[in-house]
Parts: sequence; C-alpha cells; structure tokens
Amino acid sequence: NMQRSTPVDPTKMGTGRAIAVLTSGGDAQGMNAAVRATVRVGIYTGAKVYFVHEGYQGLVDGGDNIRQATWESVSMMLQLGGTVIGSARCQDFRSKEGRAKAACNLVKLGITNLCVIGGDGSLTGANEFRNEWSELLQILLKAGKITAEEAKRSSHLNIVGMVGSIDNDFCGTDMTIGTDSALHRIMEVVDAITTTAQSHQRAFILEVMGRHCGYLALVTALACGADWVFIPEMPPDEGWEDHLCRRLTYQRSIGNRLNVIIVAEGALDRHGKPITCDIIKNLVTKKLSFDTRATILGHVQRGGTPSAFDRILGSRMGVEAVMALLEATPDTPACVVSLSGNMAVRLPLMECVQVTKEVTKAMAEGRFEEAVKLRGKSFENNWNTYKLLAHVTAPDFIPFSNINIAILNVGAPCAGMNAAVRSAVRIGILQGHNMLAVHDGFDGLAHGTIEPMAWGYVGGWTGKGGSNLGTKRSLPASMIEEISLNIAKFNIHALVIIGGFEAFVGGLELVTAREKFEELCIPLVVIPATVSNNVPGSDFSIGADTALNTITTTCDRIKQSAAGTKRRVFIIETMGGYCGYLATMAGLAAGADAAYIYEDPFGIHDLETNVEHLLEKMKTTVKRGLILRLVILQLLQNEKCNANYTTDFLFNLYSEEGKGVFDCRKNVLGHMQQGGTPTPFDRNFGTKMGAKAVLWLTDKLKECYRHGRIFANTPDSACVLGMKKRAMIFQPLFDLKEDTDFEHRIPKTEWWLKLRPILKILAKYKISLDTSETKLANMCNSRKMMPC
Repeated sequence: NMQRSTPVDPTKMGTGRAIAVLTSGGDAQGMNAAVRATVRVGIYTGAKVYFVHEGYQGLVDGGDNIRQATWESVSMMLQLGGTVIGSARCQDFRSKEGRAKAACNLVKLGITNLCVIGGDGSLTGANEFRNEWSELLQILLKAGKITAEEAKRSSHLNIVGMVGSIDNDFCGTDMTIGTDSALHRIMEVVDAITTTAQSHQRAFILEVMGRHCGYLALVTALACGADWVFIPEMPPDEGWEDHLCRRLTYQRSIGNRLNVIIVAEGALDRHGKPITCDIIKNLVTKKLSFDTRATILGHVQRGGTPSAFDRILGSRMGVEAVMALLEATPDTPACVVSLSGNMAVRLPLMECVQVTKEVTKAMAEGRFEEAVKLRGKSFENNWNTYKLLAHVTAPDFIPFSNINIAILNVGAPCAGMNAAVRSAVRIGILQGHNMLAVHDGFDGLAHGTIEPMAWGYVGGWTGKGGSNLGTKRSLPASMIEEISLNIAKFNIHALVIIGGFEAFVGGLELVTAREKFEELCIPLVVIPATVSNNVPGSDFSIGADTALNTITTTCDRIKQSAAGTKRRVFIIETMGGYCGYLATMAGLAAGADAAYIYEDPFGIHDLETNVEHLLEKMKTTVKRGLILRLVILQLLQNEKCNANYTTDFLFNLYSEEGKGVFDCRKNVLGHMQQGGTPTPFDRNFGTKMGAKAVLWLTDKLKECYRHGRIFANTPDSACVLGMKKRAMIFQPLFDLKEDTDFEHRIPKTEWWLKLRPILKILAKYKISLDTSETKLANMCNSRKMMPC
C-alpha cells in the first residue's frame, strides 16, 4: 500500500506543475467520472491539466490532441457513457520512435505527470514509457528536438494508473471502472429475456463479455439464478454435457418454465476447446428437444449510462490519482489506484500486472483452483456461492436434519430482500433444514402467520423488488409473549431477520427477553436490508444500491430538463432518515453542488455560502445547479434534526436569493426510492448474505445442541452479518450497542463521511481535501455536539 505521506496544503501542491490524462484501450462506463475528477482536483491543487484525446495515438500525434482542460470543460459529462476524450488502439506507441514523439509532445508542454485510464495493457505501456523516459530525453536532445533546459525541467515522469475495464480482470482491485455498469446492461437484457422465455417455455443461452475473465458471467449467473454458467477460470468437469441436461430436465420437472445458461466469451472445456453458445444450443436441442435460443450481447455491455457505483468509483479514483502524482518522487514506483473494500488505495502497478498475468498462466497450465484464488476473495466467494446454489441435483436426496429455521422481513421494504430470502431458503434446504416463511415481520411471528417453504416456493425471487414475505415496522417488545409461544408451537430452532434498523433493534429486544422466555434462547442472525444504509455493524445494506441508482437516474433526468431552461437550481429531497448516506453518495454520483445531512451540521452561514457559490457559478458557462437535501420523514421525527432548515425553507431561500439570476424548483422523490427491480449488486449481495447467514446458523445450532435440545444464550449466538471493508463478518448485537445512536437510528461511526470533502471540491468549494480517518472522527464528534 503506497498511501500518502506527510500532509501538505493540497491547494498549493500542483503549483507550477502539469498533469495529462488519457483513456486507452476499450472504453468503459465511468471513465468520464474519472477524467472529470482528475481535471477538477488537478485544478484545485493549482496544477495545469491537459486532455490527451484519442489515447496513446493522441499522445504520439500531439497538436490539437493535447489540449488544456478547464473546470467547465468537464461539466455535464458525469452521466455520459464511454469516454468523451476518445480512446484508440495505437501501434505507433509500441515503437521507441513513437514513444519518443510522445515524450517530445509532453516535454514541450511541461507535462511530467501522466494519468492513464485503461486496462492492464495500457498501464503496462505507461510503465514502460516511464522506465525509458531518461533514454527518450537523450534521443530527443541528440536530435535537437528539445533543449537542455527543457530536458532538465522534465527530468522524470510520474505515472499513475486507474483500471477502466468492464471485464474486472485486473488483480489488486475489488472492482474496475465500468464493471458494475456492464452488469446493469446485462441484467436489463436478462430480465427482458426472462419474460419472453417464460411465455414460450424456452431455454436461453446468453454470451457475455469478459475476454479471459469470467467475472461478468459469474455475477450474472448469481444475480439471475441461472441454471448453469461457463467461465474460463473453472472449466466444467468431464461429462458436463450429461450433467447439464439432467439439471435442465430437473428444473422443468419442478415447474420452471424457462432455463437460463450464461456463457463467458472465453469459456473452455478441460481440453482447452472453446465452449460456445452454438455448441450448447445444439446439445440442448438435440438431447432434450427444448425450444432453445442463443443471444450474444456484444458491445451493448459497454454502452449506456454509468451506474452510480461507477461514477463514485471513478470520482474517488481520480482524486486519489492526482494526489499520488503530486506526492510522487523520482524513486516512487508507478502505482495504480485500486478499490479495497470501501477504501481507495495505491498499489505498485507492475506487481498487480504480474499477478494478473499469473491468472492467465494458471489457467493455461490447468491449475484452475489456483486461478480462482488468484482472481481474489470476492471472485472465490462468488464461485463458492454459485456452486452451492446451482450445481445440485434434486433436493429429494438431501438428508433430513429436523431443524426448523424461520425467515422474516422487518422494517420498510427494499430491493434485494427477496434475493436474500431465496438464497437462505435454498441453502437451508440443501443443509437438510425445514425453512419457514414468517409473513409481515414480528407481527406474523406473534400471530402465527407462518408456513413452510419448499425449493420452488422462492423460484424467480432474485429479480423481484420489495418483500414477497411482507414486512412491517412493528417491534417485538410489546408482543414478546405471543412470539415465544409461537416459536415453541412451530418448533423454531433459529431465526433469520432481514431488515433495517427495526430488525437490529428487534433482534436486541429478543435477546434481552431471553432472561424471561427460554423459548427465545435460539440462534438468530440479522441481515441489514434498508435503503437508508443505517444498520450498525455493516458498511453496506441490501437495497441501498438500488435506491442510490434510482436517485441518480432521476437526477440525470432533472438535469436534462434544466439544460433547456439554463439558469435553474433544483432542490431534491431523498430518503434516509437521519442517515445521510443516500444524499451524500447521490450527490457524488449526480454531480450535486451541495448535500445537506444531519451528520455534517450546517447553519445559516453555510447556507449563505452555498447561495453565493451558486450565484457565482451562474455567471460562468455552467448554467445549472443541483442541490441534494436529505429528506425529513415525520415518521422518524426528523424535524428534530433541524426544524428550521426544512426543504421548504431551502426552496424559499434559494428562490428569494436567486431572483434575477436563477429560478428554483424542488422535487420530493419519496417511495420510488424503495421500489424497482434490484440492481446486480443488491441481487448478488443479498444472495451471498442469505447463504452465509444460514451456513453460520447451521454451525451455531451444532454448538448450541445440548441434552437433546437447542439452547443459545451467549452474546455470540445473536449476530449482525455485515460487510466491513472487504469481508462479511458476524458481530454480536450486544457488542454493537456502544456504536449505535439509538435516538437518531444511525451508527456512531460512518465510513462514507470521509467522502464529503470530495463532493464539495468537485463542486468548486474552497475547502481542505482531507479524507483521512482523523477527519472522519472529527465529523462524528461534531455531530454529537449538535443541538437537537
């Protein structure tokens, strides 16, 4: 990890320096966000920033291909797919003569910092360019193309890379720019195909991109509940043809009207022969006589609007890339900005490239298990979850355990809940358990609206929004006796509670009541699922990504409507209760000018600054402003957060102060944020969380089995399953009480607060760029002292 060293004034770091940014290789959605952040943060530091159009070809050709960027030149590009500065495959740059031309063009403009956004080939080329920089300068000096003074001024070249590729095939980063958006495109097609396939009882084979990496295919298979997936990292075993046909036949026998098979474009069998859509189609048609169709998605996966995740990822990487360039010394090795959990980190570029090459080598040599491990923990977890859910025969042959596990949804509905339920049910059945559906949350547990769930009960649930089980906000404390009676009546041995802050508090109430009601001494696990992302013990909640994309898409449309009217400011109210996650992240993804939240206290002077900032902005070529404000839900009594600075107040303030300069509109997004089909992330996240929860309960039940019955009364028998940085971990509910602000229904520490300075800097506010843990702690402490 090559993180920044001694802190300096960031607004003076780039004075007298120049940065060039280029995109190379295949385009990917989110590249524009990275370019925008690089330009704006570069200008913020005092540096000159240049666009290099058409990738390395533009670097070699020079002239108008290398142009100075301004703050306004990257406006309105955040929501655009592809790369607006162009990308091209360049043969000229592969020769030393071509690289010498590129070096000459950079030296003449005084550019000694190069930011490259592309795949491993593009980044390897950049590193080679840097390594021979001194040699190239000598060639140019001897040829008289540069002066000795110019050579001295440009004595070394700093390189930083950002991985822009839909394939997610670069080792060292959890996600590459563009992967999430490509998954969105794929799932849109899969959802559309599913409806027509069900109508005609067809089998569909879909080929997705990825070259020699099966990430897109694997996550698609998990997210849509595919019957089979072919990926290059793990070719199917010998005799896969018969296994596949048995699998498809079984699915039809239990009432499924369609079959979905996902194929990565680089899929091979154990002998290295390609497995194509046509081969599979001919097999299924000939052996099973199924009506079968094949679809190759192609370049549609590269197109379209970037997802909220890719916009935020590109923005964060762009910020870190500029800091890495300006902090680099001649001895600093070239680095790549990567995503590790929720952190943007710097890693040695060539080490990551080497590991990436090791994966290809492992596959070529038949070391497939090793290839899966080299892809990273996330890839390995996805593969293991897929194997558990898909590569099974009939559940009729599974041993019976006599264990009953009940599943309930608690709190407001959100997209992805059904994916978690489906996964939990099927993993439970595969473990031999009886899975019980509890309808309408804790109310259903108290009133006995409980029924068994078979394998087919949850068929097709992965892509459905809302909560098929039904959910309510009621807490169990007032009906604890009825709940304990029904736990005994239905012989429930464990609970899976999927929901938001109410699920967390409800779980605590059940554990507290164990002292009086022995029936409650059973293991339970809480899976965070809420658009607000406010459950303690987890960085992310199921449903938050879908809500964030809904807000971002709506903001795009609102900005488009403002493009014709020009001088207009929109105030948008989002959900989230007291938690500002949605407002902050939507602000980053939509390019907002401000995001008002409870955790970051603001007063009249801050509002005055914001109004003045917009007035100044309207005098430039940027003729629209976008304000995101955290919603005040009366149900949550959010008026206590800031009773005076309501959405109506902000609307009136901006309307009054903007008279003659801009007009103002407000939009309350409301419950549309809880609806819609789940995003690929929420489907995949819910699937993995549901599976892991039931496997943990299975182990815990064995631990708690004493004298012929289940008895669990230790703190670690009631946990929250959360995503913390890069791992899914179980934390006892009682241990999380200390880190919980129960009055405002939020964790006391929230990782995303450190991203707020980035939002403000990208909106051209003059503030200090500090995204450190110290800054985060100070923000958390300041909100504790805020008057309510």
